[in-house]
Amino acid sequence: MSNIAQKAYAAALTWYLDNGVDEALDGAPFDRTKVAANVSILQRKSGEEPASISGLSQAAKPSSRPASPDHLPLGASDARAESVKLAQAANTLEELREAIAAYDGIALKKTATNLVFCDGNPQAPIMLIGEAPGADEDRIGKPFVGQSGQLLDRILNCIGLDRTERDPAKSIYISNILNWRPPGNRTPSPGEVEASLPFIERHIQLARPKIIILCGGVSAKALLGRTDGITRMRKLWHGYQPQTAEFQAGAEIIPAIATYHPAYLLRTPSQKKAVWADMLMVQEKRKEINIL
Repeated sequence: MSNIAQKAYAAALTWYLDNGVDEALDGAPFDRTKVAANVSILQRKSGEEPASISGLSQAAKPSSRPASPDHLPLGASDARAESVKLAQAANTLEELREAIAAYDGIALKKTATNLVFCDGNPQAPIMLIGEAPGADEDRIGKPFVGQSGQLLDRILNCIGLDRTERDPAKSIYISNILNWRPPGNRTPSPGEVEASLPFIERHIQLARPKIIILCGGVSAKALLGRTDGITRMRKLWHGYQPQTAEFQAGAEIIPAIATYHPAYLLRTPSQKKAVWADMLMVQEKRKEINIL
């Protein structure tokens, strides 16, 4: 096999992984278009009526009988209503974790290995919120534990923060918008973010941070209710307020800053200086509100 062919195959596999295709259903490729063509030829020879659905035989038509209610997925509005209900009922972080584990309104739960809830010190005045678990996080059950997590730890250490520190003033609390890994580490869909938003917003309410660091475009857009890209949102302080209407009454405004995700920095090391500038802003805010 030539180098050009190898690169082409590698690029194709990367594309599949980026789009969530991380399982093979057969050991060899199978051209189903030829099967459909052969079926059509056989039907004409035998005098049967041609299939009306994409070359499939009449017997292959989907059944008109409704699926069992026990197997119907929640609709988008029902899924959100259920996540709001479960989140509102949680009065402690442990209860919230149990509520997320019991929630069936997001299909990612079926493909993930572990629920990824939090890491660090819940008493810390700074909460960092990422996007979704990756393969290492899914395997271990904690956020930011792979290569991007190691880079994040080094970044936080530079401003005196450590997720393993018992002293809340020197520690940090970490979570994600989504608690389940999207297949292939793909970007979470808008529906998945919408269904998960009540849980992370209740998580913020229960943790009561003084500062929020939003790591990556997905978390920044979801929690700030913005459509701007991460590049336009960073370098500024934002006032976080719940986007979930049911949590807005009496909610305090929390200073929030958006920054690049460590996974992006691994691909684009030149942007590390931008994140360093963001961390210096966090350090100044810590001094300003006296949480150093």
